[in-house]
Formats: sequence, structure tokens, C-alpha cells
Amino acid sequence: MKHLGILWTLLFMAFIGALIGGLTNHLAIKMLFRPHEAKYIGKWRLPFTPGLIPKRRDELAVQLGKTVTNYLLTPETFRKKLLTPDMEKKAEDFLQQKLEQHILLSDKTLNDWLNTAGAMNVAGKAERKVLEVLDAQLNAVRVKMTTGSVEEVLPQKWRVEAAGRIPAITTYILGRSETYFESDEGKAMFHKMIDDFLASKGTLGSMVNMFFGESESLVVKVQREALKFVAAQGTYDLVNTIILNEWEKLQKRPVEELLSGFDWDGLFNSVRSYAEKELVLEARLNKTIQDYWPAGAEWTAVNLTPALTSFAFEQAEKQMEISLHKLKLDDMVREQVDAFPVAILEDLVLGISKREFKMITILGAFLGGLIGIVQGLVVLATNLS
Repeated sequence: MKHLGILWTLLFMAFIGALIGGLTNHLAIKMLFRPHEAKYIGKWRLPFTPGLIPKRRDELAVQLGKTVTNYLLTPETFRKKLLTPDMEKKAEDFLQQKLEQHILLSDKTLNDWLNTAGAMNVAGKAERKVLEVLDAQLNAVRVKMTTGSVEEVLPQKWRVEAAGRIPAITTYILGRSETYFESDEGKAMFHKMIDDFLASKGTLGSMVNMFFGESESLVVKVQREALKFVAAQGTYDLVNTIILNEWEKLQKRPVEELLSGFDWDGLFNSVRSYAEKELVLEARLNKTIQDYWPAGAEWTAVNLTPALTSFAFEQAEKQMEISLHKLKLDDMVREQVDAFPVAILEDLVLGISKREFKMITILGAFLGGLIGIVQGLVVLATNLS
């Protein structure tokens, strides 16, 4: 009976120790989160209220924010995960695909794009504006051309160039005259002139014809003398001086006098009709980008998209640290943690660590029971002594 009493004493002390250890650990785990709010008796706040995490949530939020920005979402992390050659290639392919799908190979016409941008009836407005500008410019040309002398209207450079070409014009005229005089047509012209001249002189003409013989020989002599005259330096100087003098006189004359009777209205109407015919903006705007730029997709894939993507990634890498600093991730995390309900946070933590917390409670009960047995043995040993 004595041994049975000792056994029951040890078991009872083990049970009490296990109960105290398990309840203590379970209570400690619960006190991490509960109570969610401070409890008061009158104005006196109960100790250990609220729980540890609700009470220190502000500090927890700040520490989480620092942890996220200093160790988790760092610029280096973004560079390694996002700004990689593989990601750049994927971004380039995505950008090129969207360019081709929505712009370069789209069925939308230029008119559709303009309408999307809110620009309505662009063709009609543009044609009216072009024709208004054209009319204004034509009238300005008319006023310019009919006001003042030739010298005032023509640019100095043109006048100098025109004067410099007079010797060439003189040479050309005399050269053509010589060619004409030597031709059969020129010879026939001299023949007719001589015959008409002698016939108009009556008896005197007949006497001259008798004196020179046949008119054919007279034509040959006149033709020869005409060729000598054309080839003479004096003739060149004379013709050149005449043309130069006439050019100087021409420069002093009013342009309006020279152009009097010119059909300006007819000219302007023709120009305007030609412009209207060539503009046809409505038809031009009813074509797609691909119609005007068939090789657009190939060109952008080689020249534009890679350059844009590379530039974007370079700038993102350069601005990464500044951008993350401006985002203030630590403040964002702190605000989210502050706004997060404690009950949900408790469910989240307990849902993840429920098994571990249960093992902690069991371990507390086991250690409490073990301590109870040890205490029982100590008591028995003391009593026996």
C-alpha cells in the first residue's frame, strides 16, 4: 500500500506539472495576439493587454518596412529578376507584336486614326486651307510681278546672269544666221529678194540685171558678202551692243506694261484645278499605314523596337534606386500592416504555424509533467530522510 501511494503521488504531481506547463505555453501563445485591444477596469488598464503583437504593431510595421526595403525588394533584386537579357528580349518581342497588331498591320486607315484622336473632316479642312494659302500666294506673286520695273522685280543675281549670257546669245544668233545664209533655203531667200528688188525698180532693175548677168551669179555674190558680214568682228560687236542696250532698256520698263493682257485668272484657275486634282486628301487618308509603309514591320523590328527597348531598360536600371526610393516601400508596408486587422493576422499566423504551436503546447505539458515527477521524487526523498 505504501508503494501504491508513492506511485499515485508521483502521477498526481506529474499531471499537475503537465497541466500547468501545457496551459502556460498555450496561454503564452494566445497572449501573442490576444486580447486584440486593451482591457480596462475603470481607468486602470489590465496588465498584458492588448497582446504582444497588437501592442507592438507599430514597431512591427516599421521593422517589416525596413526589412522589405533593405533585404527583400532591393534595387539589386529587381535588376536580377526583371532587368535581364531574357526579359529585355521578351519585352522587345511584346512591343513589336503590339506595334504590328495595333498600328503597322492594322486595318485602320489614317482617317480612322485621326477620328480616334478627335480630328474630324481633316481632309476637307486641309484642302480648304491649302487652297486658301495657294490663292494668297498666287495673288502675292501677281502683285509682286506687276509692281515696279523689271530691274526691281528680278533678283540681282538673275539680272547679272542674264547680262553674262548676252555674248553667248549674240554668238548663237550669228551662228544660226550663217547656217541659214549657207543653206539652200537662205540662197532661195536671197534669190527672191534680189528678183523682187530689181522688178520693183523697172528699167533700172533691168539694166542692173544686164550688167551683172544672170541673177544666179548676183545671188552668189550677195550670199558671199552676207556671210562675210555675219563673220566679221564688227558685226558681232554691233549685235552684242544692240542686245545689251535693249536689255538695259528692258530692265527699266514696268513689268505691268510687259505683261499687259496676260491672263492671270486663267493661269491661277489652272494652277488651282491642278492642285485640287493632285491633293485628293480624302482618298489619301482612306489608306492604312501599311499602304504607305509596306516595310514598316520589318524596319521597326530591326531599327526601332530594339533601340526603344534597350533605352527603356537602360533608363530603368539607372533610375531603379531613385524610383524605389520615391515609391517609399517601407511606408507602404507600414501603412498596410497598420491597417491589417489583428484577427486576420492571427488566423494567418496560426494557420501556417498551428502544428508548431500545438507541439510547443505538448512540449510544455511534457516538461511540466517531467518537472512534477522530479519534484515528487525530491519530496519523497526529503520525507524519507
